[in-house]
Amino acid sequence: MEEAEIIGRVGLLRQEHRDLDAAIDALIFAPAADQLQIARLKKRKLALRDEIAHLEDQLIPDIIA
Repeated sequence: MEEAEIIGRVGLLRQEHRDLDAAIDALIFAPAADQLQIARLKKRKLALRDEIAHLEDQLIPDIIA
């Protein structure tokens, strides 16, 4: 992937991460919260965070000390 593609992908992933955060909050405060669905959303959110970190690492050049 080129740098511009990586930056665009990171932006999309960050937006999805924020959307999941809002969805999780809404489910938590719902009267009949589905704990299984909340757990699945949290797992997806963690996977997104890992993917974002991996892509951001690709943007930072390796410096040989």
